[in-house]
Amino acid sequence: MSKIIIIGAGGVGRVTTIKCAQHPDVFSEILLASRTLGKCVEIAEDAKSRTGHQNITTAAIDAEDVPALTALIKEFDPVMVINVALPYQDLTIMDACLAAGVHYLDTANYEPKDEAKYAYHWQWAYQDRFQKAGLTAILGCGFDPGVTSIFTAHAAKHHFDEIHYLDIVDANAGDHGKAFATNFNPEINIREITQPGKYWENGQWIETEPHAIKRELNYPDIGPKMSYLIYHEELESLVKHFPTIKRARFWMTFGEEYLTHLRVIQNIGMAGIEPVMHQGREIIPIEFLKTVLPDPGELGENYTGHTSIGCRIRGIKDGKERTCYIWNNASHAAAYEETGAQGVSYTTGVPAMTGAMMLLQGKWSGAGVYNVEQFNPDPFLEKLGPHGLVWEEEIDGEIEFEV
Repeated sequence: MSKIIIIGAGGVGRVTTIKCAQHPDVFSEILLASRTLGKCVEIAEDAKSRTGHQNITTAAIDAEDVPALTALIKEFDPVMVINVALPYQDLTIMDACLAAGVHYLDTANYEPKDEAKYAYHWQWAYQDRFQKAGLTAILGCGFDPGVTSIFTAHAAKHHFDEIHYLDIVDANAGDHGKAFATNFNPEINIREITQPGKYWENGQWIETEPHAIKRELNYPDIGPKMSYLIYHEELESLVKHFPTIKRARFWMTFGEEYLTHLRVIQNIGMAGIEPVMHQGREIIPIEFLKTVLPDPGELGENYTGHTSIGCRIRGIKDGKERTCYIWNNASHAAAYEETGAQGVSYTTGVPAMTGAMMLLQGKWSGAGVYNVEQFNPDPFLEKLGPHGLVWEEEIDGEIEFEV
């Protein structure tokens, strides 16, 4: 039984809190903290009502204020912090965990506020500090990154001698009934998908114009969906930890209406991250846009359809070519019924809870900074289905592998 702090009270924070509260034998006391105390209180009360776990408290905190955050951590004295706040805040939360002497887990890698560019090198630079402190930092334990990386590790362990080709495919075939909305924080989402595409091939990164490469891919129980090559952070760590990979790509589905809205937002400057003057004060356009777009945490009630996320892998086993497709389909409606959040939040929050459980139960361990694919995938995947994300795999099946 362990005390934990969860930082972040958006849709993923809601799911993570409720899923942790379902396991009081592991997460005996939970402190939910964010800048907005009211959101924390609402989630905590809902979690208590849904699960019966009453040892859930709340606190207001600025996750970029390292001294204040350190003091909060020391006062509550948890074993670990689960960071489901903004990626901008990863480094300050890691600093506070080091200062307070607790373990760390997040779901997305660091991104500086002043540049739409995310990369692991900022967090990998903490390796010596966490190692010397005898603490574990787990990076990218959502779904993608997270489960997709663990799927890859599972395939490498059980199905391949060498992985040569990896395509991560992510389809959201849901309908929330809104003209335009993002499925997680709009500021992060829009920055992520409007930057240039990038993929790994033959030992180097190849950049493309945003959404320049597209394919119609077939997703299980969903059917064909137009999928666009974008850059995603787990590619960086996977090609590092599985050096036999010759090519690694990430594909995500977007509807034509969504892309039209996105082009308009960019063309009129609303995706900008540089300050502009408005009525005598500075504002950042994308932050203003976030305030007028639908809150992703409130999309769940009328959300229908499913997500489908997985890994399509080709490689060699016993001298012969082999293929493997590992995936999960998640229902938006089922996620909302269980947690009050839509499926994209659910598929991130469940792995965050499961990864924390792996650390607290000693199934994942080690001093230093780790991406999830560096741990044993088996105990995690044994729990993932019972925790709500049932996964399937097909070996040497008739699946599409794009050239």
